[in-house]
Amino acid sequence: MEYSQLFALLALPLKLLTLYFAYIALRWAFAPREHWPEAAPKTRFAIVIAARNEEAVIGRLVKSLLAQDYPRALFEVFVVPNNCTDDTAGEAFRAGAQLLHCPWPVGNKGDALRQAFCLLEGKGYDAFLVFDADNVVDRWYLRRTNDAFCAGARVVKGRQMALNPRESWVAGCYDLYFGLFDLFFNRPRARGGLSVKLVGTGFAVHRSVLEQLGGWNTRTIAEDAEFAALCARENIRVCWAPEAVTWDEEPCGFSVSLRQRKRWCSGVIQVGRQMLPRLFSGAKSRRGWDFICFLLTAQLQPVSALLLLCSWLCLAVEGGLSPAAVLTAAGGYWLGCTALGTFLLMTQRPKERRNWRAAVLFPVFMASWLPLQVLALFRKTTKWREIRHGSSRLA
Repeated sequence: MEYSQLFALLALPLKLLTLYFAYIALRWAFAPREHWPEAAPKTRFAIVIAARNEEAVIGRLVKSLLAQDYPRALFEVFVVPNNCTDDTAGEAFRAGAQLLHCPWPVGNKGDALRQAFCLLEGKGYDAFLVFDADNVVDRWYLRRTNDAFCAGARVVKGRQMALNPRESWVAGCYDLYFGLFDLFFNRPRARGGLSVKLVGTGFAVHRSVLEQLGGWNTRTIAEDAEFAALCARENIRVCWAPEAVTWDEEPCGFSVSLRQRKRWCSGVIQVGRQMLPRLFSGAKSRRGWDFICFLLTAQLQPVSALLLLCSWLCLAVEGGLSPAAVLTAAGGYWLGCTALGTFLLMTQRPKERRNWRAAVLFPVFMASWLPLQVLALFRKTTKWREIRHGSSRLA
């Protein structure tokens, strides 16, 4: 067997996982939509925002939360300023939020959330909502989340969109990426009874879940993926409420985007190394095994990228890789990815939010994930680095 064939064979596990994800996407693509009936306001929410040096945007989020079409007596907004060197706390307080000060040192967002939930324990809240400081929230968010809880959901993830999709091609690509994930990952899983992806903002957790898990006990920099893994192990479903919309301000510069996404990749790889053994021994349902496939994919993608590179190098040495073949493959990828971005713009986004530069450069954004994953495999991120916000408007 030639080396190029051997490397291609070693990459087979990722191909099998890709087929599994494609099967799930196609299997439930046209299934009846999961519907949360409208319910009378009942759930008492504590809204928690862990914020570090976010004075430019925290007031905007607090005001959008206080403008919710939901009885004011049934929710409170709490900001957890941690390791701030600016006036985040003052801006949050002036906007109408209550402040929670962590009694112990905070190393990451998970630490801040753990202490916040400890401070709020026993205060009569039915559920806890988590947002990032650079968000803006749709005024119906609490109503739609309340609908899901009243129908029996215990963890609810809302839909995430870019706040500033037309500000740069990078921000527009984030919006396309969110739409891609909703279309091929979240929507079929919501319709098929599986868990959707829980990302670090715009999600709600029922009090009973924290009681079952013994509180918020994440340790990695990817607290969202780690918490989702804990839910998967206990067969707690992460439900989707697409009408509950959060707009998230995205980086406009490519270098900042690379730094942010490298941290995401590193965090998910850390979670996989920590949680996969526990999930293999304790997964109790197909939801648990579905999440195992998600974590395995994050581990295998960078390895497969290296194997693919080795295969190409071997083919080049063996004389089986011509420049014409490389150009044809690259051109096919670019056209296919651009077509996908265009489809997402046309079907998932209204005209006023469309950024056609993002569709043309979407192949660059998607291809950049692979080197970031490879880098994260060998050099993990352990520290949070500030990303400046505040220049964006809802576009």
